Amino acid sequence: MHYFSRKPEGELRIYRFSIQVRGISLKLVSASGVFSARRVDLGTKVLLENMIVKDYWRILDLGCGYGIIGLVAAKLAPHGFVIMTDINKRAIKLARINAKLNKIKNIEIRHGDLYEPVEGEVFDTIISNPPQAAGMRIIKRLIEGSINYLKEGGLLQLVARHNKGGKRMFDIMGQVFKDTYILGGRGGYRVYIARK
Repeated sequence: MHYFSRKPEGELRIYRFSIQVRGISLKLVSASGVFSARRVDLGTKVLLENMIVKDYWRILDLGCGYGIIGLVAAKLAPHGFVIMTDINKRAIKLARINAKLNKIKNIEIRHGDLYEPVEGEVFDTIISNPPQAAGMRIIKRLIEGSINYLKEGGLLQLVARHNKGGKRMFDIMGQVFKDTYILGGRGGYRVYIARK
């Protein structure tokens, strides 16, 4: 069963948990058929702990899953605005439930593949825990496409296991952007930043 699909199949199981990160507490509802359904995975945690988010920013959470990255970003930027997108319809439903559950209003959740739902828009940052299981071809499209959706000086922020595709991903970022660096990490994960 693959979470990077429009309609996940298989029996629906619901999971509930909460997370505390950067002084923010969130209650979350998740379900089978989405990435890391039972708990927030380590890669996402590393990204949440390190990601750069400033108030008043326009933020894109690309491949939002059940919404954790976008929800935390919206809390960190109370006067900013977050758009969350995913190809997976179940993930979109869950992200909407979680936004309501946590009373977060400065967000919009849209369904679609990669940049389709935000055609013609630009952001201060694009943040993603990219679907490495979907393969490097998708990751390459995500990185190469990002430059068209970032404002001048805008940041692309990705997380991956450095020795499991992360280094390759960082190399691709370096081919697209002049300014790239590693922000932090733990447990083999790194947060990779590229500035337009």
